[in-house]
Amino acid sequence: MLLLAVDTSGKQGSIALASCGPGDACEVIEVAALSGGTFSAELVPQIAALLAKCKFSKADIGAFAAVSGPGSFTGLRIGLAVTKALAEVLAKPIAAVSLLQALASAAHLDGHVVAALDAGRNEVFLGEYEVGAAGTQLIRERLATRDEWLESACGAALVTADSALAEAARARGLRIIQVERPRSDAIAQLGWRKIVSGATISPEALEANYIGRSEADLFVKGS
Repeated sequence: MLLLAVDTSGKQGSIALASCGPGDACEVIEVAALSGGTFSAELVPQIAALLAKCKFSKADIGAFAAVSGPGSFTGLRIGLAVTKALAEVLAKPIAAVSLLQALASAAHLDGHVVAALDAGRNEVFLGEYEVGAAGTQLIRERLATRDEWLESACGAALVTADSALAEAARARGLRIIQVERPRSDAIAQLGWRKIVSGATISPEALEANYIGRSEADLFVKGS
C-alpha cells in the first residue's frame, strides 16, 4: 500500500511516500522538504510533484499519516486540511500522529519516556509514554512550565529536539537525549503501525491537537 505522510507542524516541513505492508513493514520511498512560511502555496504542488517523480498518481495512495500536533496553528491547519481533502476524495484512512510520540520513538529507548518540545513563553509541550515491544503507548500529553517539567522529570528518560531544553535539563543534572526533529519518514512509520492496528480516523474527525493552547493564541503565534 502506498502511504503519504505529511508534517507541517514546524517552521520547516516535509512529505514522504512509503510502501507499506504486510504487517509493520513500511519502506520509505522518498522524502521532500517543504519551506516554512509557504505551506499554503507549496504543499499541494509538492505532493503532485513527488507522486509524479516516483511514477504514481493520487489514485495510488492507499492511506495517509499526518502530524496532528503540537505545533504552529497555521502550519497544522494547512497540512491537516489538505490531508482531510485528499482522504475524503479518495475514501482512504488517516492516521493522526503526535510529534511528541515521534520524538519519544526516535530515542530508541524502552520504559518510561518523556518527550519535550519548546512551546514558547517559558512553557513546554510534554508527552509521557511507555515504550517497549508493543510500541509507544501514550500515558498523557500536557502543557507545563519549564520549571514544572524540570521538577517532575527525575527518574524518566527525557527526549527533546530543542537545544535550549536539553541545556536546561543538563544544568539540573538530568539525563536527556537530544535527537533530530522527526521528519515525515518517521511519521510514515508510526502512522502505518496505527493503520495496521486499526487506529485510524475519518477526514471529518481529523483535528489539530494544540495541547492546552487556545486557537486565538496560536493564531497570533503560528508561523
